[in-house]
This record gives sequence, structure tokens and C-alpha cells, in this order.
Amino acid sequence: MTQPAATTQNATDTTSTYGQALDVLRRLVGREDASFHDGQFEAIEALVDGGKRALVVQRTGWGKSAVYFVSSLLLRARGAGPTLIVSPLLALMRDQVAAAERAGVRAMAINSANATEWDLVREALEADEVDVLLVSPERLTNPAFRENQLPALIRRTGLLVIDEAHCISDWGHDFRPDYRRIADLIAQLPGTVPVLATTATANSRVVADIEEQLGAGVFTIRGALARESLRLGVLRLSDSRDRLGWLLTHLSDLPGSGIIYTLTVSAAEDTARLLASAGHKVLSYTGRTDPMDRESAEQQLKDNQVKALVATSALGMGFDKPDLGFVIHLGAPSSPVAYYQQVGRAGRGSANADVLLMPGREDKDIWAYFATASMPSQEKAAAVLQTLADAGKALSTIALEARVDLRRTPLELLLKVLAVDGAVERVGGGWLSTGRPWVYDAERYGRIAQARVDEQDSMIDYERMGGCRMEFLAAALDDETAAPCGRCDNCAGRWFSDAVDGAAVAVAGETLSRAGLLLEPRLQWPTGMDRLGVPVKGKLGAGELSGGGRVLARMTDLGWGTALRTLFAAEAPDAPIDPGMLQACVAVLRDWGVGGWSGEGRPAAVVSMPSRSKPQLVRSLAEGIASVGQLPYLGELELAFGGPSGQRGGNSAYRLAGVWDRVVVGEALAAALQEAAGRPVLLIDDLVDSRWTLTIAGRALRHAGAGQVLPLVLAQAG
Repeated sequence: MTQPAATTQNATDTTSTYGQALDVLRRLVGREDASFHDGQFEAIEALVDGGKRALVVQRTGWGKSAVYFVSSLLLRARGAGPTLIVSPLLALMRDQVAAAERAGVRAMAINSANATEWDLVREALEADEVDVLLVSPERLTNPAFRENQLPALIRRTGLLVIDEAHCISDWGHDFRPDYRRIADLIAQLPGTVPVLATTATANSRVVADIEEQLGAGVFTIRGALARESLRLGVLRLSDSRDRLGWLLTHLSDLPGSGIIYTLTVSAAEDTARLLASAGHKVLSYTGRTDPMDRESAEQQLKDNQVKALVATSALGMGFDKPDLGFVIHLGAPSSPVAYYQQVGRAGRGSANADVLLMPGREDKDIWAYFATASMPSQEKAAAVLQTLADAGKALSTIALEARVDLRRTPLELLLKVLAVDGAVERVGGGWLSTGRPWVYDAERYGRIAQARVDEQDSMIDYERMGGCRMEFLAAALDDETAAPCGRCDNCAGRWFSDAVDGAAVAVAGETLSRAGLLLEPRLQWPTGMDRLGVPVKGKLGAGELSGGGRVLARMTDLGWGTALRTLFAAEAPDAPIDPGMLQACVAVLRDWGVGGWSGEGRPAAVVSMPSRSKPQLVRSLAEGIASVGQLPYLGELELAFGGPSGQRGGNSAYRLAGVWDRVVVGEALAAALQEAAGRPVLLIDDLVDSRWTLTIAGRALRHAGAGQVLPLVLAQAG
């Protein structure tokens, strides 16, 4: 697995594979003097002349797409069928289709965003008018596609390409279970069909895993991964206020346009709002962004119509803007490999680009949250398998969700893992048990979990190190050529200013101190509650509904999020509420009331939730609100049957079952409510997640004679 030497063949010999490939390359890039990078032609030759299975591990911007586009056209000229490219992201597909069209490659895509075009794609394939077909890995798990389209595609495929192949390995930083289907696809291909896997982010362990799944005799090319155009740096500031103040101070000074990465959706939205209000042309880009708005935002960045996109990892693999001038991180990704992948968006086609990491104290907490949410336990897996076996028929994801205590996203992830292992299969009616034995590989999952911890520790080392930062990132990817870059802040000295304008810090602090999020009420009971012994279905009745509430902040917010994470940490003692936090809640109430509290709509009293972990906190908040608002505090609800059961992370039906009839109005509170009969009451709580505890509490208060129930909560999980 070494970097091949530069090929010196006769470029004028148009009868040779090299001459033909060079001619296609020059048409692809639109330059008559274009030549192959080291390793590009070797990969093409292995595919076109050798029919081999090849793995290309090269830095971002090296030209991996040129390998499969050139190979595709050469194979098509020799009578081969179309190339099938498995591509993980819609943004990547859009860029690849556009690049193919510029090179005269007839490319089409099948994914969730173009379902109306699938018939046209099938017709074009049948007419042999497609050179390259891009499919998402999710298509490979779709029963209709697998049964109706995939067999014909396999028979005609001239080349299979697995882009971003690190996703195939559960050791990779971005493992996706759908990619495991590719091993089945490879096994179905005739041995004469070449296969190409490409990635820029694979260490030796991931490379070995990919090679194993590609089959015997893999031709692997690994090049140097250091990016000479990138100037890396780390700036440690005390808190979010200073980091946002730095952005307000220096964003205009950064070269060209770029990406500002955050770890959470709320951080991206808050940062974009702050920068935009200060006059900077920025847009937020997250998993919550509408697909059409995403595409528009990508294009505006490519056209330099915005200074930056403030994005989560939703903007990652595949986004291609060769002249992207900078990448800033507000908070560190959880591994050096993931960080390398994201900063690799910059400087792909330019000589210089600036990359700056501004880590936060909250990073470890956020890493831990996502790590614990990523893989269900052995008990959850066993519950899913037993439920499917007992059903004796296919169950939809919605039906299955109502029978096992898992939320939709982790349930779908688990089902994909079980499907890859052959324990379940996706059919037209949903998910079906295959009856094959399945054993939870605790040792393997334990090693993967430990590897994730090691990666997090390595990221901390990157932040604090005194050596070359690019050398460190390349070494994290097991690049044997890793060497000092001479450009980063440790090699050449700090290239960025650490000065932060005081006025900018004040503006950032004012923005971060603002609080108050809408808390939508639950309107519909979950399906399948009868199975759990809860006699409800359909919509909540008019006499059961709580009103819309307010939350001080999310736990992941840049502003109050830090204080709230500290407050709710497992080791944090119970204590009365901090006066500053109380005043922030009062401000939330003040802003909330301006929107519609008048006359009969104004709360007549305050009630609090019973808390097993923070009783002083909740009671002091309720009493404080009552005192400031000159409202009577009527006391707290009571816990019945030991209080709510279950745990955070379960699905909606099980969360509701765990609180059903377990939060009740006691006699003393019921008597006190008679004085406020029919009038709104404020319901105070510390932490909200599924909203079912508040819903049941509100229902109980309504049944006891309260009018509208208006929840006010300190923190929202997630």
C-alpha cells in the first residue's frame, strides 16, 4: 500500500489506455495541459485493464472523482454497462452529476429527493443512455428497489464505485449501517466487474476492514494525506461569549467565504442569528434545514453570495467549493479523523486557506450525549427481535415503535444493524424476523466504544499539543509520510489575532443572555397505548390540553446551556435557584405575557411539579416566580405508584405509559385550586424531554378545575 510513482507514458498515443485516459481527463477538467496526479492513472489502469477491485485513500481535493469518471467512459467505450456509484449525501450527488455533465458523462441519480424522476431514470437505463448512475445507500435497503431494479442493474453494471468508503466500516468516524449492504452487492457481481472504493478519511484499521469487504486481491493506493494549502490553528477562549465576540470581530477579515461548524443545531442557529443581526451575510445549515433551502444555501456559498454557512456536520462529505477560504469550528468534533474530514472542505483548489478550532468547555458533554444516543443496548436489540418473532408477520417501523421502548431514530439504526447481520429483513410491509440466530457481539461493540473514547482523548491532545498540527492529523490517519507542515500556528507562530473587541463581546453576551423558547403542547396520544394498558387514543380532549409553554433554554444552547448542563450534572447538589437564573425566567415570563396575557388570560396561581432529584430547585423557582408576579403559590402535585418510571431516550408510547396516573393532584392542592377555578395556572418544572410528564400533570390539573395550564421549564433536553 504505497504511493505509486508518477507515470511517464506517451500522451500522444491515443491507442493506449494511458493516451485515451489522458484525453478524457483533459475533457473532464477543460484543460489541454492537464496531467494525472500520482496514483490516478494507476487506479484507472487497474480498473479498466485489470478488472480489479481497488481502494483509493487520498486527501480531499486529490481527484478521486476523476478516477471513476475517466474509468467509466473508457469502460463504456469498450462496451461495458453503466457505472453504479453508491454516494452517501444528496449534496455530493448534485455535485457529481453536475461535474459529470461538464465532462460529457451522462449521469443520473436515484435518491429520496427525486422520486418523481425515477421513471425517467429507468427509461434512460433501458435505452442505454446513462453512463453513470448514482444511488444512495438507503436505496439498497428499499425492498421495491432491491427486488425490481437492482437485479437488472447488477447484470448490466460495468463498474461499481463506493464513494466515502469509510462509511462501510463500523470503525470509521461516520459508520452507516446501510453501507454494509454493499458487501452483499459486491458478492452478487460477476468477478469480471471492477470495483472502486474511495475515501480520504481511513486509518489502517478502517482500510483493512474495507479491503476485507471488497474481497481478495484488493489493489490499494494510499497517498500522502497532508493538505499543503491549509493553515491550521487553535484558539482557546474562556466561554461562548468570547468565541462569538471573536467571530464578530474577525469574520470580515477571513479570506473569501467559508464554513463555521458547530456541534449542535441550536448552536448553529444561534450563531447565524447573531452574525446576521450584526450585518454579516450568513445562513444556518443543519439537519433541520429544509432540503430546498439547503440546496439554495450551498449554491449561495459557492457563488460567494454569503460570507459563511454556519453548519452542523450535515454539511460535510461531498460539498465541493474549490476556493473555500476558511473553516472555523465553534467546538471540536469528537475525533481528529472527523475534524480532518470537515476542514478538508477548504483549500481544495487554492493555494491557501485558514482553519481555526475554538474548542469549548461543553464539547465533552456533547460528545457524551451523542455517543450514548448512537447505539441501543443488548436488551433493546433482544426486545426488537422478540417482538418481531412474536408478531409472526412484518411490522412497520411505526407499529414496532409502539411495541418496544425505543425512539424512531435509534430504532431504525438498530433495525439496519440487525438487517446487515441477517436477523431481520425489510419487506414491503415493514420489518420481518428471519428466524436466524443473532448474538450481541458485546466484545466488538465494547472495543468500538473504547475506540471512540480514545479518539476523543486524541482530539483533546490535538487542541493542547505543541507540535505540528497537520502532522498530527495525518498521523491519526496512519499516514507514514506525516511530517511538519511549516504553516500551522505551532510551526510558524500564531497567524491569527486573539484580540476580541469589547463591544463585540458585549453584543455576544447580550444575545446569549436572551432566553425563552416555545414549548409546544402535546396534541395527540401515541398509537398502540392499549397494548401498554393505557386507555387513550386519538387527540387529547379539550379539557385535557395544556397550553403552549416556555423553556428558559435547551441544554445544548450556547448561552444558558452551559449553566444548565452544570446545574443538571449528575454530581451537582440540589440547591435553591440562582438569582440570575430566576431573573432570566422572569424575563421569559415578561416577554411571554406581552404576547397575549390580559384579563382572564393572566395566570391566577403557580403550581410546581414534584421532583425526586431537584426538589429545592423546583420549589424555589416556583416560589420566586410567585413572589415576583404577586401570585399565590398553591404547592406541588404529588407522585403516585412511586412516580414516573422509564428513562430518557425511550419512545413516546413507553414514556407516556411510564407517567400515566403517576402525577396526581392531592387533596390540599385540589382545595387550593378551587379558588382559581377556571383560571390559568403556571406549572413550574426543571427539565423537559418527551413532554409527557407535563402533559399528564396538565391533564390532572385541568380535571381538578384549573383553566389553561401554562408550563414554564428551566431546561429542555436534546
